[in-house]
Parts: sequence; C-alpha cells; structure tokens
Amino acid sequence: MTPPLIYNLFPRLVGPLTRWPEHAERARSMGFNWLYLNPWHYPGFSGSLYAPKELWRMNPLFQAPGADGHDLGPLRDFLARMRARGLPVMMDLVINHTAKDAPLLDEHPEWFVRDAQGQVQSPFVVDPDDPAKVTVWGDLAEVDNEHAENRDALWDYWTDVVRRSLDLGFAGFRCDAAYKVPAALWRRLIETAKAADPGIVFFAETLGAPLEPIRALKDAGFDFFFNSSKWWDLTQPWALKQHEEFRHIAPSIAFPESHDTARLAEESGGREPVQRQRYALAAAYSAGVMLPIGYEFGFKKQVNVVHTQPSDWERRHWDLRAFIARVNRLKSETPLLQGEGVLRAPGGLTGDLLALERRADDGADAPRGWVVINKVWDEPRTALLSQWVPGDARQTHRLYRVCRDDAPAGGEPLPEQLELGPAEVVYVL
Repeated sequence: MTPPLIYNLFPRLVGPLTRWPEHAERARSMGFNWLYLNPWHYPGFSGSLYAPKELWRMNPLFQAPGADGHDLGPLRDFLARMRARGLPVMMDLVINHTAKDAPLLDEHPEWFVRDAQGQVQSPFVVDPDDPAKVTVWGDLAEVDNEHAENRDALWDYWTDVVRRSLDLGFAGFRCDAAYKVPAALWRRLIETAKAADPGIVFFAETLGAPLEPIRALKDAGFDFFFNSSKWWDLTQPWALKQHEEFRHIAPSIAFPESHDTARLAEESGGREPVQRQRYALAAAYSAGVMLPIGYEFGFKKQVNVVHTQPSDWERRHWDLRAFIARVNRLKSETPLLQGEGVLRAPGGLTGDLLALERRADDGADAPRGWVVINKVWDEPRTALLSQWVPGDARQTHRLYRVCRDDAPAGGEPLPEQLELGPAEVVYVL
C-alpha cells in the first residue's frame, strides 16, 4: 500500500484559492501524495477555521475579490485538478461542534448539548495533569451526537455532509476530535463514503484522548490515526508502548509539528539538524507522515486558526525540499518503511544514541531494518553499529544517511563504526 505522505496546506497562511495550486505543486515536487486542507467553510463570529457557521459557503478569506461565496465551482475545479495531478485532497470533518452563531442552532435546537439552565453548552477540555485547568471554547456549540432528540435526523444530516463533500471532489477526511463522536456514527459515515468510492480514506484525530475512547473506535472503520510521536523525547518508554497498543487499532500518521503545535524551528532554537531529525524519524516511525506548510523553510511563527494571514509568510531560514523529497522517495519505494510496522529498541532507551528496530510484522522471520538517531542536538557521536545490527545484515542491508544532502541515493555498505553528526538520523535498510 502506498504510504500516505501528507502536506498540510494551511489556507489562512496562503490566502485565496487562486494561490493554492502553486503551494500544492511544491508539495507534489517533494513527493507528497496527499494534500490536507483545514476548514474552508464560512466561519462564525470568532473567525476561527474550526468554528464552522455555514458549511456550503466559502470563507471570504479564500475567495477571489467579488466572488460569490455560495459558488463552490472554483473549489470543485481545484479538487479535480489536484486529483488529476496525483495529489488528492482531504478536508477536516468537524461534526462534534458548530459555531455558536450557526443557523443550525435555530433550525435544530434539539441537536445541541444544554447545560442545567438550558443554555447551549460549549465544548471544553480538562488538563489531565491539573483538573483545575479547564479550557472552554466559547465560540463553539457542542453537538449532541449521542443523545440528541431526533438523533436519526441529525445522523442523516452528517451523512449528507459527507456525500456532498465527496461530490465536491474531496478524497479523504481528517475527522476532528474523533473520540468525541460515537463510533457507530463514524461507522455509518465511513460505510456510506466507501460505498460511493472505496478509495475514500478516513483519518482519525484523537490526540490527547484517553485510551478507552480511542479503543472504542477500533471497529468504526478508520483507515489511519494520528499518533503522538511528535512529543517523544526519544528516552521515555511511553511512545513505543503507545505504538504497540495502537497498531492493533489502525495504522497511524506521525508528524514533527502540526497546525496545533509550536513550530519546531522555534522550539529547537533554529537548529536545522533537529528539523531534519524529526522528519526522518516521523517518516520511519509509522505508516504515514504529515508535514505542515512552511516546515521545509524553517518557519518559526506558529499558525493560528483565528489570526494567521498571508502577511505572516516568513523568509526562508533554510530550504529542506531536497531532503524531504529524498526521505519521501525512500519511504515510497521501500516496503519495510510502509505499513505500521513493529518497533523495538534493542539497546534500550537510555544514552545519547537510540537504535529502533523496525519489523514488517510480528513474525520471527519478518523483514527488519534499523533507525539510528543521535539524540544530542549539538555534538556528533560515534558507536559500533554491530551493537544493534547483527552481522548477517551486513550482506543484505545498506546504510542511508538521509539527513546528508551529499550522501549517495542508493545507500552505502554498512560500516564497522558509525559516525553520526549532531541530531543525525540514519536508516539501515
């Protein structure tokens, strides 16, 4: 199966739809085979992309001047063009809430969660480390997909949203806060979409969710989940435990940063080797990988769903397009880097170097390779490769220095002693 290599085109940073193709073409030149588009719908009073007010009207920020927002023909044409270019587009499917000023509240007040006073309730989240910290999204109204009066009509409404989105030309859905929606509803939506087009792909966003709601989605039919490897410090055991747990639910997508996180270039103090390290790790960690627009140029300003605008486009701090294309090509062409795989750390997690063994499956004779990472950002490290890689692999495997632009594309023979630059990652395949 071709691994999902996803480029997130954040529309607030790019601007009108007429500018999207040039950025999509850059993604395609780097080897990405999916385009992920954050919500394009007409927003509520807050202006947040994730506060959809009217689902079949274009956000004015993305229209050409003077265009009719209800005319979705330009969007339809863009989606058709992208699919023809081998870059199908997925959209956010937000069905756990709407904008608080959405007409749907007046049309179907019975579909929304109410508090003790009968007022529409906004979604919120409690910090698991400090229950006193509660974040409330006051611009949103929480949909009651589980217990709403006339729930069948509500589910019919979401089914129609999926069908109409497919008719527009979307080829996949990133299902926002999937764990907050009943698995039975997801199963219905996924089955409906795949009956119309078996190639439609559903990605579940469950970051930060408790384990039980995620496990409940196992039989919903999702093709992929997004994993939390972005937050792994390469030393704590939780990431490998999570990978082992979740691979039995569905394959996953890793990412070094997203539109919800700080920019890695800012977090790392502008260290380009770290930028390379975390993408090389993400590409080898799981079935698919996602990259937000601007990562290739080392952008430092985090995008914002309310405030970001095209004037926030930054100068290039560096240019990683050739590196990203090299990693994407290797992942696309190497069966061992596809699928979720089975990850182990044969030398343990302590120390300055981490070696991950990646197996194709649980079988004793399953194909395997290794990803070796220098955890140290500013200094090189040297080690004997044989402490992780057995001698018989010397005849069958090669070393890929994916982080080095001058390394041979076809790899090189395995050395006795492995020298890694600051934050460098190598593949043994």
